[in-house]
Amino acid sequence: MSSVGTDVLRAQVGRAEEPVLEIEHLRKVFPLRSVRLFGPARGVQAVDDASMALYPGRATALVGESGSGKTTIARMMARLYDPTSGVMRFRGDPVKLTGGRTLRNYRRHVQLVFQDPFSSLNPVHDVRYHLSRPLLVYGHARTEDEVTEQVLGLLRRVSLSPAEQFISKYPHQLSGGQRQRVAIARALAAQPEVLLADEPVSMLDVSIRLDILNLLLKLKEEEHLALLFITHDIASARYFAEDTMVMYAGQMVEGGPSDDVIQEPKHPYTQLLLSAAPDPDRINMEGSGLEQLPARGEIPSLINPPSGCRFHPRCPSAMPICSERFPKRTELGNGHWTHCFLYGDGEAGQAAPITVTRKKAQTSDTTTQA
Repeated sequence: MSSVGTDVLRAQVGRAEEPVLEIEHLRKVFPLRSVRLFGPARGVQAVDDASMALYPGRATALVGESGSGKTTIARMMARLYDPTSGVMRFRGDPVKLTGGRTLRNYRRHVQLVFQDPFSSLNPVHDVRYHLSRPLLVYGHARTEDEVTEQVLGLLRRVSLSPAEQFISKYPHQLSGGQRQRVAIARALAAQPEVLLADEPVSMLDVSIRLDILNLLLKLKEEEHLALLFITHDIASARYFAEDTMVMYAGQMVEGGPSDDVIQEPKHPYTQLLLSAAPDPDRINMEGSGLEQLPARGEIPSLINPPSGCRFHPRCPSAMPICSERFPKRTELGNGHWTHCFLYGDGEAGQAAPITVTRKKAQTSDTTTQA
């Protein structure tokens, strides 16, 4: 989002604190290695014009189907990937890192929890080694006694007790949930201000997912962390995060307070996601259009994505302009916004739904998109 958009959002939701980490108009293209004699070089356009801000003590959920660019954004924020273009700001200062001590200092403040805890932990090292490395690298412990004391403290913070029994275990001796707790403890060992959780429960048994989510919420409150929660489950986003942002095929299409985005979805893609997610607590289902949206088509190729709004080939409310260019951001009130021509094209005060005729594949009646 632009700096103006960030200021508006902060004022609307009453945030007194400045954002810890911001991205503006971030873009990532992965070049293809195939050699072409003629024509321009091709690449995977994984992220296109993404903007967001993370605030202390606040969780933001980034939701979308697999392949929508969520993990790519997290890895750019963690500086595992270099953005193709765009701006990143940490504590208001542009992030310009090339390596060495500067990059190490940045990663001390911004930590990433990977999706698969088994592959993110080295199988030849025990728990003590995994947790002691960030303590030593970032200078939080000097002696062996300090390392042992802090490692045991980290294990207790992630509810691995008695800690003395876990400190000498190897990853293969732990359950999936225990491995993920160790991965979270390793991220906390750096004493970060930002925690990027990339689908931290998708590889775990359903019975322990809620425990891990509750642990992250507890740590967010206790450590006052700015937390990015990446998920494809929009229902869990409402439970976990104060804010929700929706991505489709590399483009951010809607965002705002979680209750507003999930109870009153505006973009057709957000409505499609919600129609596929069972939620007995959802209100105002009748007349919302959620029960009428068909799951048409597939996610497009990001090597040659559709022009304009990338959702328009699947959208039941698509208009000719949707294929011509991507709509500007339209503010809907209370920090809720969308990129959709159904609600205008970013003009001030233009947020009322536009009456359109749905494609024949769904209905031929004239329908107002609520």
